[in-house]
Amino acid sequence: MATASTKTAGTTRGRRRPAKGDAGAALTTEQNAESGFQASQELSDNLQKVLVDLLELQLQGKQAHWNVVGTNFRDTHRQLDEIIEAARTFSDTVAERMRALHAVPDGRSDTVAETTTLPEFPHGEVDTTETIDLITERLEATISTVRDVHDPVDDEDPTSADILHAVLESLEQFAWMVSAENRSPAK
Repeated sequence: MATASTKTAGTTRGRRRPAKGDAGAALTTEQNAESGFQASQELSDNLQKVLVDLLELQLQGKQAHWNVVGTNFRDTHRQLDEIIEAARTFSDTVAERMRALHAVPDGRSDTVAETTTLPEFPHGEVDTTETIDLITERLEATISTVRDVHDPVDDEDPTSADILHAVLESLEQFAWMVSAENRSPAK
C-alpha cells in the first residue's frame, strides 16, 4: 500500500498534482458581461499581495495557537484566536472586493507559500515569549505590505483603500497589544 511519503509515478511527497480539466483564471462569458468599475492589473496585484499575507497570517496564527506553551499560555492562546479571526475575515473581505472589481483572487496554498512576505513559522512547540515576538514580526510584515500598496490602491480605488484602512487599524492594534506582552516600562 502506497503512502503519501512514498515515491509514485514520478511524483514525490510535497509536490501537488495539477488541477484536472481546463481550470484557470480565464473569465467566463457571464463574468465578462458584468459591468462597472474594473480593477487594473496593478490594483489586482496589490490586493493580491494583501490577500496572501492575510491568509498566511491566519495559517501561521493557527500554527502558533496549537503549539504555544509556557507562562501566560491561556491569554496568548486566546489572543491568537482573535488575530486568526481578524485575518480570516479581512482575507475574505479583500478577496470578495477583488471579485467585485472583476479581478480573480488566488488563495491556493501554493500561491500563498510562494508569494507571502511573512517568514516561515517554526515547527513544534514554541514558548509564549518567543511566540509573542514571532507573531508581532508577522503582524508587522503584513502591516508593511498593506502600507506599501495603500497609496497606489487609494489612487485607483478609494473604496478598496477604505478596506485597507480597516485592516491597518486592526492589525496595528494587535501588534501593539501583542508586543506589549514582552515589553518592560521605560525608566
